[in-house]
Amino acid sequence: MFVVLDTNHFAELVHDTGCGARLKQRFTKHRTEVLTTVITAQEVCEGWSAFIRKQKAGSEKQIHGYAQFQHSLELLMELTLLPFDEQAAAVFRDLRKHLPQAGTQDLKIAAIGLAHDATVLTRNLVHFAKVPGLRVANWLD
Repeated sequence: MFVVLDTNHFAELVHDTGCGARLKQRFTKHRTEVLTTVITAQEVCEGWSAFIRKQKAGSEKQIHGYAQFQHSLELLMELTLLPFDEQAAAVFRDLRKHLPQAGTQDLKIAAIGLAHDATVLTRNLVHFAKVPGLRVANWLD
């Protein structure tokens, strides 16, 4: 079995919260192969970059931001990143026609999940559940 982490599930692993620890246990218990997407990698990098830029240079908050950014990159390097390739882009374009109000990044992650016949782990079940044929689950709550 393999699953694809949405950004919110990935973030729990990075922050090493109680939810993140339970998530790791569940992966081990069910012998789950954990993957994520290049879209999640983009969101993580952009998020930490924005946080770091907003902090005073050399401040404790900026140091913390760099540490979390580095930890995120190290975790991303441990995972297989599924691409937003021609197959996923074709699925995305079709989804966009039917779900024009859906968020672009969420639809790209959904398209990658569909292209790879994967279950997407997300807290955002309301939006992802609207995508026909996509298997979604929330393993955090």
